[in-house]
Parts: sequence; C-alpha cells; structure tokens
Amino acid sequence: MPESTYVPPKVWTHDAPSGGKFANINAPTAGAREEKALPVGKHPLQLYSLATPNGVKVSIMLEELLALRHSGAEYDAWLIKIGDGDQFGSGFVGLNPNSKIPALADHSVDGEPLRVFESGSILVYLAEKFGAFLPTETRARTETLNWLCWQMGSAPFLGGGFGHFYAYAPEKYEYPINRYAMEVKRQLDVLDRQLAENRYITGDEFTIADMAIWPWYGVLALGELYDAGEFLSVQDYKHVQRWAAEVAERPGVIRGRKVNRTWGDESEQAPERHSAADLD
Repeated sequence: MPESTYVPPKVWTHDAPSGGKFANINAPTAGAREEKALPVGKHPLQLYSLATPNGVKVSIMLEELLALRHSGAEYDAWLIKIGDGDQFGSGFVGLNPNSKIPALADHSVDGEPLRVFESGSILVYLAEKFGAFLPTETRARTETLNWLCWQMGSAPFLGGGFGHFYAYAPEKYEYPINRYAMEVKRQLDVLDRQLAENRYITGDEFTIADMAIWPWYGVLALGELYDAGEFLSVQDYKHVQRWAAEVAERPGVIRGRKVNRTWGDESEQAPERHSAADLD
C-alpha cells in the first residue's frame, strides 16, 4: 500500500469540501438553518422520517403494533428529505436537536406534545406505551435491551464506517474499506452465533431488538444494502440468512418498509402515510 501524503494540520478547519454523497449538507455545526414548521396530521403519533435503516425501525414498530390491534398506534408519517436538508428546519430541530431521523411527537399526552428522538429511544418508548415487543420479566427485558444497545453501538461501523467508504466516499480507499469490512464481518459472526440458538434475536419472541437489528444486518444479509452482499460473503452466515428471510415476510415489516420510501419499485413506496390505505 503506498504511503499517504496527507499530513493533518495542527487545527482542523472546514475550509475544503469533504466530498462524497452528502457533502452538500455536512457541516461541523448544529442548530436550525432555516425557519420551517413541521406538518401535523390527525393521529396522536406524528412520525418524521425517511426509509433508511434507522427510519424503518419505527415504521415497522408502528405497523407491528397496529397488526396487534393497538388503535392508539395510528400515526401520520411525514417525509424528511435528508438530501435536501429538511432535518435542519427549525421545526425538526425543535423535535430533535441532533437533526437526525427518525423523530416522533406524541400528541396523546397532557400538555405539550412529547418529543422522542433516537430510534432506540423511540422503540423503547412505544414498547412501554403499548406493552408490546419488550418483555417485562427482568432477564428477558435486560437481554432485549442488551441487543438493542448492541445495535446502536455497532451499526455506525456498518453505516458511517463501511457504508461510507464502500459506497459513498468520493474515492475508494483500501485501508478504511478493509478495516470496516473486517469489523462488519465480525459483527455478522456475533449475530450468527446468537441466532444459531434462537429463532429471533433473544429467543422465540419477536422484539424491538429484531426491529432494530434487521433493517441493518438482515437487509445486508439479503443483499439489499450497499450492494455489498458478495463482497462480504453474506451467504456464509446461515443463521442470519434464515432469520433475515423470516423477518422479511412479516406483514408489519413489509408494510413498515414502504413508509417514507421514495425509491425503488413504485408499489413499495409510500412517501407519506396517513392511513392504512396508503400502504395497500
């Protein structure tokens, strides 16, 4: 490997463009960039999102709750076009100061609508609100939260690490691709060993741990993330493959993946969702 000619300056500045797919919206500062109110629909839950792996965690959860006939889980889903910078509007920043999707506003509570941001926090909030997909027994609950937090800590290596350098960086760099590919394969092995002994991530029941992990690692195993299935030899992880295929067939997962989606087959797209009919 040739030696790099780059020497980091003593103080980093944002003078040069970073390059890559999202260079037009990247900046080292937080906060709103424009005044822009969020729309509000008729349902108690208002979701502001995009059908990325993090975004679909919540729409899958909501559709799974509705499949269990939790009528209070009816929701409006509004499209946040992150490539256009919608997440930097004042309304969205008020809902999530970190300017990342998904974000949820619960209008069913007393007083001001309750904001919930970070996908893991939203999953736990909804699970506790409706008493579903998060066990109440101490050991089972803790194990579910163990794996939820595993996903929250591990996925940045798959997304911001491997995904960035493999799919989005302006050039292909051998060192970071090798570094993050090794870590992603290690994570797949972690999952494969866990799923060798469990139908779902934590046992026989489908939980928020599956909802969090599947949109990243399940979709990767199915060859639908970054077109990297062959590169990472995902077919070798037999137990992940079995689990990924089973979860993909759940009606709530099928419906949830359509929400806030604007690419691919038109029959799989629902840029906004305001009733069940929008997904039919």
